[in-house]
Amino acid sequence: MTLLHGDGLRRSFDGVLAVRDVDLEVAHGELRAVIGPNGAGKSTLFNLIGGQLRADAGTVTYDGQRIDRWPPHRRAMGGIAVVFQGARVFRGMTVLENVMVGAHGTTRSGFLAAVSRLPRHRREEREILATARECLDRTGLAEWADRPADTLPLGQQRGLQLARALCGRPRLLLLDEPASGLRAGERAALASLIESLRAGGLTMLLVEHDVAFVTRLADRVTVLDLGQVIAEGTPAEIRTDERVVAAYLGDEVSA
Repeated sequence: MTLLHGDGLRRSFDGVLAVRDVDLEVAHGELRAVIGPNGAGKSTLFNLIGGQLRADAGTVTYDGQRIDRWPPHRRAMGGIAVVFQGARVFRGMTVLENVMVGAHGTTRSGFLAAVSRLPRHRREEREILATARECLDRTGLAEWADRPADTLPLGQQRGLQLARALCGRPRLLLLDEPASGLRAGERAALASLIESLRAGGLTMLLVEHDVAFVTRLADRVTVLDLGQVIAEGTPAEIRTDERVVAAYLGDEVSA
């Protein structure tokens, strides 16, 4: 059953088409990867799904409901979490406090309840704290909980980003090149973490340029070139597709 469906998505910048009539489906529990060379339109497509950009044409449907005109915060409330490329942490806050921020978009208590310290708000705070600690356990960061977030090594900062996204209890997780800049050991640890999330049934859309990373993780792969889908299939099918080899993989396939 499909959780996310992009239909005929198109977006241009100054008259240049970055995404050209792209169709994309992500099934419940699937890890779908999107790959392609630089300038293929991966980031634009990612931002159309996450709500950071609006499409010039086409629709985005999530769990049967059209969301392409929803702002990002409304998509977050609906269960879509985004982990952007590059490590982003809130300086001056602990690791635990950073993770708790991830629940902000899904809280039920309003501003009045918060400033008045109403029982509902206090109960929600306790729930968020418990969830944040649970997410730190899942990402292997429990021992770092009380440390300043900006002192974490880069690999752990990526784990922190994931923990923060998970704190909102998403149904769909969008990952924008999470392995970028990581060393081999950090990349392997991140892949293991993502595999554990997939095993837990979380649906994910992964935009990545590292073919080996994608091959290890993805159930299916969509390949973009010049804003268009040129291939779609399992990792094994993609690695031997002549169009993909010509546009992107080149000698890497035979290496």
